[in-house]
Amino acid sequence: MRWIKSIVREIYGLFVDDGSFAIAILVWLGLAVAVVPRMAAFAQWAGPALFAGLALILIESVLRFARRRTK
Repeated sequence: MRWIKSIVREIYGLFVDDGSFAIAILVWLGLAVAVVPRMAAFAQWAGPALFAGLALILIESVLRFARRRTK
């Protein structure tokens, strides 16, 4: 049975390397889905706002990883 846990852990690791990074992306996407349809006047900014949020999340994750590596 231990080998099943090992396989599941490896498959999970293939898709989710940093749990907080994955959660931040899911939260940002959830906010985008919840807020954008209610703001019809700003519909043309939905794509750039989504991109900017995901880019900021990526930058924060890279900086956090770099700080962890240098210590």
